[in-house]
Amino acid sequence: MNSLSKIKILIADDEPNQLELIRFNLTKENFEVISASDGEEALCLSEEIFPDLIILDWMMPKMSGIDVCRKLRSKSISRDIPIIILSARGEEGDRTLGLEIGADDYVTKPFSPMELLARIKAILRRSRPSLANDYMEFENLRIYPSTQIVKYNGEKIDLGPKEFKILSLLMERPEQIFSRTQILDKVWGHGIDIEQRTIDVHIRRIRKALMINSNEFKNIIRTVRGSGYALGTNKFGFH
Repeated sequence: MNSLSKIKILIADDEPNQLELIRFNLTKENFEVISASDGEEALCLSEEIFPDLIILDWMMPKMSGIDVCRKLRSKSISRDIPIIILSARGEEGDRTLGLEIGADDYVTKPFSPMELLARIKAILRRSRPSLANDYMEFENLRIYPSTQIVKYNGEKIDLGPKEFKILSLLMERPEQIFSRTQILDKVWGHGIDIEQRTIDVHIRRIRKALMINSNEFKNIIRTVRGSGYALGTNKFGFH
């Protein structure tokens, strides 16, 4: 990813050692890092500097990361800023809550700095595609976020804007299951009144577009019954 020096990241965490560790690793990657030690400070700074991405620890004094995220999403000026929640709470219900209130990703402690960096770059590919001249790859599928080009087995695939966004979302986190509600929120936006079956229609279009050569085609988008969709291959027995 190029031009990272232009990107401002706000980190809010009341643990000095963790805050410094994250700052150190992101600074090495040429991010501009601004830090806050509590939720209220994070909320004020976000409105002053308008960062490109915000990292919020769940448990902080004065205001939790969840409450900060909720307030940011309620304001038009900060509604679209990417947010990552950090938390020692690793239960599925906690992760779901974090994503439902508007976080773009949820990272469970303990985590490695490289994992966090990878997730930051994945989010920035989607939110700031002009900064990303690289590509994402899975199996024989490659997508170029900056140009919205998709290639499968080396051949260009034509996808509509929504199909491209859905595929990009799945490719950012292979094997992670995205519910239809999550896909609707990420691709169409929060509060949009669209039937969930719309997702099924777009998934079918993506699969059909990938079917260049029936002898080589793998159904790399798996359906998880009762849950949603994830990027995976049929060699694991997925449907």
